[in-house]
Amino acid sequence: MVHAQLDPAARQALAAEAVDAKIRKDLTWQQIADAAGLSVAFVTAAVLGQHPLPEDSAKAVAELLGLDDDAAALLQTIPMRGTSPGVVPTDPTIYRFHEMLQVYGTTLKALVHEQLGDGIISAINFKLDVRKVADADGGERAVITLDGKYLPTKPF
Repeated sequence: MVHAQLDPAARQALAAEAVDAKIRKDLTWQQIADAAGLSVAFVTAAVLGQHPLPEDSAKAVAELLGLDDDAAALLQTIPMRGTSPGVVPTDPTIYRFHEMLQVYGTTLKALVHEQLGDGIISAINFKLDVRKVADADGGERAVITLDGKYLPTKPF
């Protein structure tokens, strides 16, 4: 049976326990995703409390991390998404994404609507990729791809 969370506290506690296990076992997110058989972005988000995992994936992740059956069951629950504490994030990495949307959010909206029309980009039917590439001027750059299905607004 599918269950949904009302209070994010249980998933947040599980996320902390899972990250501790990841560190103790010296695992990467990719290794955890490989065990789950799903993308690294989705599994990372799921373990951090933002998605449910399918039963087989949840059991594989729990086993790899040394978590019990209750944790495997909790990994399958539909979480209360978007539960980062506070309105403006304080973590520097998360804050920079917030800052990017503050600066470029209206630009993204204008370009999406001009090119696709009135609608939204789904965060449900969605893919995420993060890559490190060399910068021609030296150093490295982060290439982040957000790939969401476009859902047009429909008059009713």
